[in-house]
Amino acid sequence: MYYLYTHNDLDGLGCGILAKCAFGDKVEVRYNSIGGLNTQVERFLERTKKKKKHLFITDLAVNEANEQRISDFVSSGGKVKLIDHHKTSQHLNRHPWALVEVEYDDGRLASATSLFYDYLLKGRLLKPSQGLEDFVELVRLYDTWEWDRAGSMDAKRLSDLFSMLSLEEFEERMLERLKTGEPFAFSALELEMLDVEEERIGRYVRRKKRETVQTFVGGYCVGVVHAESYHSELGNELGKEYPHLDYIAIMNMSGRKASFRTIHDDVDVSAVAGQFGGGGHAKASGCPMTEDVYRIFVAETFSKEPLRMDAFRNEYNVKDSSFGTLYENGKEQQMFVFASDEDWIVDVEGDELNRTFPSFEEAERYVKRQYGAWLVRDEVYIAYLMEHMSHRKSQALVLM
Repeated sequence: MYYLYTHNDLDGLGCGILAKCAFGDKVEVRYNSIGGLNTQVERFLERTKKKKKHLFITDLAVNEANEQRISDFVSSGGKVKLIDHHKTSQHLNRHPWALVEVEYDDGRLASATSLFYDYLLKGRLLKPSQGLEDFVELVRLYDTWEWDRAGSMDAKRLSDLFSMLSLEEFEERMLERLKTGEPFAFSALELEMLDVEEERIGRYVRRKKRETVQTFVGGYCVGVVHAESYHSELGNELGKEYPHLDYIAIMNMSGRKASFRTIHDDVDVSAVAGQFGGGGHAKASGCPMTEDVYRIFVAETFSKEPLRMDAFRNEYNVKDSSFGTLYENGKEQQMFVFASDEDWIVDVEGDELNRTFPSFEEAERYVKRQYGAWLVRDEVYIAYLMEHMSHRKSQALVLM
């Protein structure tokens, strides 16, 4: 008899579906939250007397106590295989019963589903098919967020479908589809449902963009937003809207957990989550809503005003303009960014900063991080230029 304890997200469910494709009714699959796994594993090891039982753990890592229990169980003849792809689980590779791989040799990021699929194929426990190959790759693309760069909308749609259905219904649909061996495809009804869901996600993300606040945590410039749904989509879109933010912290108050997302290669949010007892990927991680998390990301940011998005459809006040670019913040301060020879200068309320910037992008990043500013509309920009031109003419007349 086989047992699989796996995560209750899309990647974890992908592992459960593969297990049922491989072992049929000879496998018992249990989907767990991050916090629920260790209790399940401890109970299994305490109750399991027959060494013929084989335990798989995928997309999750065990704590130090269960690490030792599993080693003792395996030493006495038990069969356990833990397969994970999170950077924070790599220490488990010191055990022969663990396989933790973050990235393939060709540079592709791994998912638990793709690693488990490779393991089952190598052990001849599962027969390959085009449908399985397609499904596994869609899960991998979405879970690693490579779908955005690759432009694989089917991976995004698979995740959306997962969020729309109950776990049991999604699993049942996928198993029926994968049994045929045909290339993976959505049904006409599913595509209609997904179109509606995409519109709903778009409205949700647009609303949350207007609720994001900015703060500094541990040297990072962070965007904080409260949301219960669509964390990956929200983190990605907020990161693109506000690229000066190092990462996005998404607070799920009802679920009592926090998610961290970044679009930057030089920021590792798994390290951020690790400070609060969590973990995950370099660009997507999470942790429980501890007292420290609540204090830093909720209580201390509660009174802050939300960020304003840059004005769009401007014709004159545009970024990197040779005439200069105007920003404003909630304190009604105005920041004017303009070029002088090969450097860029920032003027704050008529006073130039005592530092220059090698590019417009770096000057803008500084303005947004330090002043929480946004690009103003054309009419404000024109009024600013007219006022300063008038001021300069008055000064010239006085000098004459």
